Amino acid sequence: MAVVEKTVPGVHNAPANALPPVVALLGNPNCGKTALFNRLTGARQKVANYAGVTIERKEGAFNSQAGHTYRVLDLPGAYSLTAHTPDEAITRDVVAGLRRGDAAPDVLVCVVNATNLRLNLRLVLEVQRLGLPMLLALNMVDVAKKRGVVIDTARLSQELGMPVVETVAVQPGGEKALVAALDTMLPLPQVVTKPLSAIDAVSVEETQREVRRIIAAAVSGDDEASSTSEKIDSVVLHPVVGPIILAVLMFFVFQAVFSWAATPMDMITGAFEHLGAVLGEYVPEGHLRSLLVDGIIGGVGGVLVFLPQILILFFFILMLEDCGYLPRAAFLLDRLMGGVGLSGRAFIPLLSSFACAIPGVMAARTIQNRRDRFVTIMIAPLMTCSARLPVYALVIAAFIPSREVLGIMNLQGLVLFILYVAGIVSAMLVAYVMKRTMGGKGKHPLMMELPAYHWPHLRNLALGLWERAKIFVTRVGTIILSLTIILWALSSFPDAPEGATQPAIYYSVAGIIGRGLEYIFAPIGFNWQICIALVPGMAAREVAVGALGTVYAMSQTGDELANSLAPVLAASWGLPTALSLLAWFVFAPQCLATLSTVRRETNSVKAAWFMAGYLFALAYVAAFLTFRISTAIIGG
Repeated sequence: MAVVEKTVPGVHNAPANALPPVVALLGNPNCGKTALFNRLTGARQKVANYAGVTIERKEGAFNSQAGHTYRVLDLPGAYSLTAHTPDEAITRDVVAGLRRGDAAPDVLVCVVNATNLRLNLRLVLEVQRLGLPMLLALNMVDVAKKRGVVIDTARLSQELGMPVVETVAVQPGGEKALVAALDTMLPLPQVVTKPLSAIDAVSVEETQREVRRIIAAAVSGDDEASSTSEKIDSVVLHPVVGPIILAVLMFFVFQAVFSWAATPMDMITGAFEHLGAVLGEYVPEGHLRSLLVDGIIGGVGGVLVFLPQILILFFFILMLEDCGYLPRAAFLLDRLMGGVGLSGRAFIPLLSSFACAIPGVMAARTIQNRRDRFVTIMIAPLMTCSARLPVYALVIAAFIPSREVLGIMNLQGLVLFILYVAGIVSAMLVAYVMKRTMGGKGKHPLMMELPAYHWPHLRNLALGLWERAKIFVTRVGTIILSLTIILWALSSFPDAPEGATQPAIYYSVAGIIGRGLEYIFAPIGFNWQICIALVPGMAAREVAVGALGTVYAMSQTGDELANSLAPVLAASWGLPTALSLLAWFVFAPQCLATLSTVRRETNSVKAAWFMAGYLFALAYVAAFLTFRISTAIIGG
């Protein structure tokens, strides 16, 4: 019969018949804590959310060679137990045993980055004041040794008064010393934890002095990488040269998106054209042929062709992130963001939003000030997510000639760069208005770790690009394919009446919906075909391209559709309509998945409705002004 021991709050008991001891991994962000958790638990882990919040909870288990079983918690990264963010608040409450339904951990493993002990040890000293059983995992020691940093582990253990072990979480067997050290701590003694107020018994200044003393006693050697990084930073972070370098880098990236992607895009287009021609030849005229050629080939193929551009964009983003440049970009933009009342810490959530607004909204948890966090969530959708790229690329290819400007830049890439800049500038203006109307006029200082520069890891780049390609292709094969088929069905039924003078889609359910919405969108230059495409675009932005492919394939009065969608749009729209659609998508209301994430992160339905409403208003006004002004200048 199993025996379950009662747990007394604040007391850690560990008799032989107790449940497996709970080991909590604690540390600063980016110290390798999660990599160590994955190394320990392997597939024996589960992910959920902490009760009442959307912050991720990771728990796993492992067995040591001595036969002991441990439960492991991977706590959210924290710089201090004096919590300033939701993540830090969760970590503080778990460590202190204050969360209902969560037992306090039996052992704390403080994971520290061996290359940056000055920052990491402050948290260790804070936690030590609570009196919990502790163990220090000196992670990334291989990197520290390569940089010439020598750490006297025995002396560090003596200075801290706790066991210290070396770990390399990214290497097989890099966790063995930690597991062996945990075994030597059993059976765990009974310990009465001290209240959280014990953390404040020592001032931050005194803690920092103690950190410096310990490092002076236990660490030696020159950090060559840090010295090199400082020399590079003297240029990269220069107040004048730094922003110029950042602007040139971003400009080069967007030029490459069009220039480098041309050949693979032509290959994908040719493949789908050939497939459509083969199916058109062997499948008899009727609904099945229409579904395969107009619905699936026209819809899915029209989206999949933009995969090369998305991969090129993320190749540069991942490379800049891996080499250590992106945190520097946050510091460079801190002054700009400070002008609208935001901290440079908002840069990381906003940068994440270039991939998708959902991780950007979730990354805003790391922002300390609640008002700043709300404003960052609200402006995250104004960053140009990858789902907008297919729409931009389609319209630009149809209406903007591919020619050189000043002999050094591609006009299509320049237009794409301007659209991305328009999103960023709009976000800053919206943040400025929100901060002033919400009463937040102060600027919060940016504190962020700047990692040493290093060459990007090809494996990390390859994995990141594979993950991005898999996500995109999965969306094409599931959400976009499903919506394309639904749209085809709505566009195909009912059949056109006898003697009809318009294409069959005009009389379908989709045509009726599109013509109804045209009354709302006609002032901004949108026809009923565009209105049809906007509806499924609420589920996923990329669907708008596939929807246009399906709608225009079924709207042709001739026997054959042109070889690609771009010439069809160029023949069907005027330039003001194209520019208006680009302006619309700079601000276009978010997909339903993003609005759902906003509701969860803010715990407010009103926040989601507010986001949808203000983005729709901005999109409509921007498209209206663009259409009217461009019509007045160049005509319809």
